Amino acid sequence: MKFEKNCYEIRLESIGGLGANLAGKILGETGALYMGLNSSNFASYGSEKRGSPVKSFVRFAEKGHEIRINSPIEKPDILILFHERLAGKAQVMAGADEKTSIIVNSSESNEFLRDRLKIYAGTLYKVDALALAAKNKTRVNMVMLGAAAKASGFIPLDKLCEAVTDTLGKKYPLSVEGNINGIKAGYDNAIPYEIKPDGKYPYIEYEELKQDWGYDNAPIGGINPIFGSTVTNDLTASREGYIPIFNKELCINCGLCSSTCPDMVYQFKEGEYKGKISMVNLGPDYTHCKGCLRCVEVCPTKAITEGNEREYDISKTDIKNISLITDNFKLEDTGQNSWVESVSNTVNSLE
Repeated sequence: MKFEKNCYEIRLESIGGLGANLAGKILGETGALYMGLNSSNFASYGSEKRGSPVKSFVRFAEKGHEIRINSPIEKPDILILFHERLAGKAQVMAGADEKTSIIVNSSESNEFLRDRLKIYAGTLYKVDALALAAKNKTRVNMVMLGAAAKASGFIPLDKLCEAVTDTLGKKYPLSVEGNINGIKAGYDNAIPYEIKPDGKYPYIEYEELKQDWGYDNAPIGGINPIFGSTVTNDLTASREGYIPIFNKELCINCGLCSSTCPDMVYQFKEGEYKGKISMVNLGPDYTHCKGCLRCVEVCPTKAITEGNEREYDISKTDIKNISLITDNFKLEDTGQNSWVESVSNTVNSLE
């Protein structure tokens, strides 16, 4: 095969918990070990917790062309967005032009996504990866891998499935069938939608996000200005299709859901229960819920059950955090600071 540039470049934009780092590694290994290409991949992420920003970068080059760069990808041939809610302060669309294939995990229309993401131009592949992952009993990243193979035009589906089977099969043999079905579903459901540069939205140059404080100007004492899972973090993009559904009629106000919740989303307020004044459970704040479903497992009365987010209208029961005046602050789009881990696979060095 012949690439137009020296390298074929893929950038994955995600939130911790959706498997973008693993997806990047599998793509890199597929190129090097199963397609006879040189490849490299590395990821930038925080503490590997749900809700923190994740970027993964993959480069392919023909055999005989060494990959000598290990920097973030500025103009990707494929841009993969693991959630449409990534649109915000972080410029995830930076570097995407008319030659870029843009894969987005969403159930929205192509026109809606163009306006939400402010897409300058490119070929859009919309895939409802949350629904497909739930249907095939796999994870979002497997569906997105299948869509990436379709958008690339040169990654064979069978080679990608072989790479996933070899990579995950030894450790998780029972998950192989669901993963393969998820990859095929992503491949089959990735339908191209061409967007031409019509002046509606401008082209955005890629630039690395820089913090105001660094080594030279950070206050003495090691104060960390990068927020983790604070009240200003919107964790909705880290969910994998499932949310806790609260039934107030079955709740006995035991508080176990609040005790086990890592982000304290359940809201309690003084009220009356069985004729006595006590703390009454009002339900979850979905803005800060990352969908771990620990509350579902611990609830003794089944007042909290697992539900499909795409089939449930959150607005009917989302009470927001009763301790916050949400109009007084803006939710952050990014979580913790990132560090870089690099892995390279070169065919020449393997022979």
